[in-house]
Amino acid sequence: MGKQMSEMLKGTLEGVVLAILAAQPAYGYEITARLREQGFSEIVEGTVYALLVRIEQRGLVDVAKVPSEKGPPRKVYSLNTRGGDYLEDFWRTWTFLAGRIEQLHSQIEQAQERGE
Repeated sequence: MGKQMSEMLKGTLEGVVLAILAAQPAYGYEITARLREQGFSEIVEGTVYALLVRIEQRGLVDVAKVPSEKGPPRKVYSLNTRGGDYLEDFWRTWTFLAGRIEQLHSQIEQAQERGE
């Protein structure tokens, strides 16, 4: 999708991943797969794993090590109370910004239709 999409996504990916975890605990690869199912096809696992380290360090998720059929145990991430509060704030902020951007877009389109 290009550089502009990548830049916009950087600012929102944390909230998107927390929203995925709010629906169901998951490990890194599952999160990447869910992102891709939602249309975020260009996101690579490395980006997700780096983000998971950051949100774990900030105390937004709980981590449990679960045995894996192949290889070492998997780290399964689940949203905790602090992460839930952060996610609620993310959605409030997103709703505000999306509303203002859509309002601006509509005003510009209307002005263009009037020939201004």
